[in-house]
Amino acid sequence: MLTIRNLKKSHGGNTLFENASMQINYGERVALVGPNGAGKTTLFSIILGKDDADAGTVERDPWTMVGFLPQEAEAIGDESVLDIATGRATEVPVLEKKLRELEATGDVDGPAYLEAHAKYEALTNPKVDAKAKKMLAGLGYRDADYDRPARTMSGGWVMRAHLARLLVMEPDLLMLDEPTNHLDLVSLIWLQIYLESYSGAVLLISHDRQFMDEVVENVFEISERKLLEWKGNYAAFLEQREEAYERQNTAYKNQQKEISALREFYDRFRQVASKASQAMSKLKQIERMELVEKPVPPKKPFRFIIPQPLRSGSKVVSLSDIHMAYGDRPVYQGMSLDVERDERTVLVGPNGSGKSTLLKMLANVLDFQKGERKFGLNVKIGYFSQHRAATLDANKNVLQEVMDAAPTLAENEARGILGSFLFRKDDIYKKTGVLSGGEKTRLNLIKFLVDPPNLLLMDEPTTHLDIHTVESLILALQHYEGTLVFISHDVHFIRKLATKVLHVNDGTVTPYPGGYDYFLEKTGGFGNERAALTAK
Repeated sequence: MLTIRNLKKSHGGNTLFENASMQINYGERVALVGPNGAGKTTLFSIILGKDDADAGTVERDPWTMVGFLPQEAEAIGDESVLDIATGRATEVPVLEKKLRELEATGDVDGPAYLEAHAKYEALTNPKVDAKAKKMLAGLGYRDADYDRPARTMSGGWVMRAHLARLLVMEPDLLMLDEPTNHLDLVSLIWLQIYLESYSGAVLLISHDRQFMDEVVENVFEISERKLLEWKGNYAAFLEQREEAYERQNTAYKNQQKEISALREFYDRFRQVASKASQAMSKLKQIERMELVEKPVPPKKPFRFIIPQPLRSGSKVVSLSDIHMAYGDRPVYQGMSLDVERDERTVLVGPNGSGKSTLLKMLANVLDFQKGERKFGLNVKIGYFSQHRAATLDANKNVLQEVMDAAPTLAENEARGILGSFLFRKDDIYKKTGVLSGGEKTRLNLIKFLVDPPNLLLMDEPTTHLDIHTVESLILALQHYEGTLVFISHDVHFIRKLATKVLHVNDGTVTPYPGGYDYFLEKTGGFGNERAALTAK
């Protein structure tokens, strides 16, 4: 289906990869992994023909239809959600024009025409609306959302509509760049189930370990300018990579010992007439060796000592008889909840069930129509919202933000922490106003970690973070001695941290006094929600 041979690509004098080869067959599910800046998105662009390689070739079967989901997309007009999901807003007109142009030139047997025609047929099928609605429902849309103008919705929701369009087309090769970033936990599980039985091939970039473990069967890693293939899911890749490092490191050390001994013999006896020829043979033996390259150790998550917050009272926050509505749409009616000291609680439930609303009420940033909210003794609140930019001063640079957040922190310590969260060299002098979404997320996390509150409320903290940064965050929060309440769609993150689950659905908050697996055991995997996922 797709064959990459001896690819080389450099950018700004830096070689991203060389002699890179990859084979993807029909029906395979493959992850492309590597640190930020390694060249994953660049490789996607080369495969899609949007960028040129310096050397090498990309070959694919001429009848292969490729579908691509980028990390970001915006609504461009008055199209509805359903217009995007069916492709009739932009995709179909573009395909019609392309087909006419190719027909005018007589090029109706080439791969470009075959692919455009296949996409056009998929999106003009009489059943396309019903199929699009099925995909949109699985991704968290309600029936009332289908005719809403997409421009009135967030970028994350627009991305879901574009993902639905790709699933409607069912391309032979589905290329996904961070597909889980804008999904809640329920819609993520739906996508996971869908991709597990997808008939086409899948090539994805993701920072969600659990998602890759469930979906992929092969991993390609961009590392040290090489493209390495590993069989199995992400967990298998980590295990094999560690074993390969240990083998190569042992071989390297043994060879270095041998070289050292040979060189020592040469240096000792090269001036001795009776031993000179023997000494020279030792030197030639070194020259004939095929040298084992010193391996680069797998990157480990960064560890630092998180300052511990002032201890709060045993009851941190209580909500009693809460009535909360947006206009005439009720969210909670008579809801009560107690958060106890040292709990690590995750809020789970379908989109629109009120998880973010509940977190905002606990954070004291959202009022309600009726009820009572009480905070315990010495409670200091930290709210990590999905809208990171609002908490940063656009005129300060990255280092200033961190130093101002923790005045007792030494500058060299701040630089070390910033470096571990991928702010290196001149990055620390960037003004926060020019940072990307991922950079703002990382900077806000650092600010919380260097001066933590004793009640930490986090809404999707892992969005836009790479795997190593997520692991560093997990390690920091595992040593945090305050109370944590969070929302996340990253199952690995949830499993590592949550000791209590609150299931939020239809205005009801149901507590499960155990971790995520305990919750799944008691509910059968979101109970009725899980059953509905496979039926959609």
